[in-house]
Amino acid sequence: MNRLTLTILCFLFCLSLNAQKVTVASSQTEKVKNESVDGYSTELEGKKDDVNNLWIKFLKDIGKVHQSSDPVTITEPVFNGLVFSKGAIYSIAKERGEKTYVWLGIIPGEWETNNVDRINNELEKAVYRFGIKYYRDKIQLQIDEAQHALDAVEKQKQRIANQGKDLTIQLGNNGQEKIQLEKSIESNKFENAVLKVKLDNNKKAQDSLAQAGVQIQKVKQMHQERQRKVN
Repeated sequence: MNRLTLTILCFLFCLSLNAQKVTVASSQTEKVKNESVDGYSTELEGKKDDVNNLWIKFLKDIGKVHQSSDPVTITEPVFNGLVFSKGAIYSIAKERGEKTYVWLGIIPGEWETNNVDRINNELEKAVYRFGIKYYRDKIQLQIDEAQHALDAVEKQKQRIANQGKDLTIQLGNNGQEKIQLEKSIESNKFENAVLKVKLDNNKKAQDSLAQAGVQIQKVKQMHQERQRKVN
């Protein structure tokens, strides 16, 4: 019980109560194919490997992800049900201390002119959506952990409650047994007293019979003596 309480307290102290704020920075320049390309980025709390795995999974919902290229390339992106067969989106993820920077951008010359502004707008929203999803999923894991801890507490409470019921029943049975034993003791005391009286009376009867036997023996001897004197 003490170990469970300590675990829960440690779990609660480890929780962060600060709300996460996702901020998308525009006009973030990265090198793509030896060109300086403006894009959209955000910084998220977490190591690159953890963030990037979720980032790549998110990008696969946008289009075909080519991880072998540097930077990662997304072709045939789909936004609002519309497939863009021309042009590519470029993705970069970098670790910055305890945070990971993710970036999306395009080379405008690879796109039809009338689609550039639209795609850039979609990229900004995509980076924001990912940041929101990343933190919400991360918090969901904490919620799940909290639920597991709560389930453990409820299970322990039920076990202790059941144990309390069993102990109450045992105490009741013990009380009944105590009453029966006390009655048996009183009965035993009475029986002991009766037996002592009977034993005393028996002893007195034996003494009386012994005395009577002595007297009868004397009478017998007197009769025997009288018998011998008959001639």
